[in-house]
Amino acid sequence: MSTLRQAAAAEWVKLWSVRSTWWCLGGALLLMVLGAVTLGGSTATEALRDGETGLRLTASEPVVAATSFAQFALVAAAMLAVTSEYASGTVRVTLQATPVRGVMLAAKALVVAPVMAVAGMLSGAAATAAVHLLLSIDLFGGLVVLPPGEVVRDLLGVGVFYALVAVMTVGAGLAMRSAAGTLTVMFMLLLGLPLMLLMAGGPVALAAALRMPTFAGLAFMGSGVNMT
Repeated sequence: MSTLRQAAAAEWVKLWSVRSTWWCLGGALLLMVLGAVTLGGSTATEALRDGETGLRLTASEPVVAATSFAQFALVAAAMLAVTSEYASGTVRVTLQATPVRGVMLAAKALVVAPVMAVAGMLSGAAATAAVHLLLSIDLFGGLVVLPPGEVVRDLLGVGVFYALVAVMTVGAGLAMRSAAGTLTVMFMLLLGLPLMLLMAGGPVALAAALRMPTFAGLAFMGSGVNMT
């Protein structure tokens, strides 16, 4: 246990000592806010155009849908926590300090997962505030609502989803050992393959697509936006 604790402490220092982590987290925040505001504004505009009355949009609902593309900024951060060591050759030093690869994997996952979870919840909270601010103006008729229970549930769901995606990315990074390979694998797993299955059509392809990580994650988070 002390070995794992020491390895996790070293991974924590390495994660925050590079600028790429901060850039990726900033990118995740920007993508989440822009994506949620765009989706929320689109939903509100369609409702007003169709003359719907009594519609109330929870401010965090577009945030959940926005995770489908904002997740890739955090995928990049989790990926670089692994692949940058292979690119620079510093993985040799890491393996000398932690020769058991299972311990190294566990240490990276224990550091990356909670960081990405917190980043997801904080960026989600900022995006929720932005959506509420935008849709509260008179133009949209005040159709946005901010129920605390639903908002907290949605933000916790985003955090859990991002943590699981981060762990998957760490595993893919250790398997591929290159940034290009890891990014390709994660893109295909999270978005490319599910979209190809949807375009293929048919009940089997649709069922398979909805069980892939992104769509399964949206279902877990209770997304009310139809992503299919």
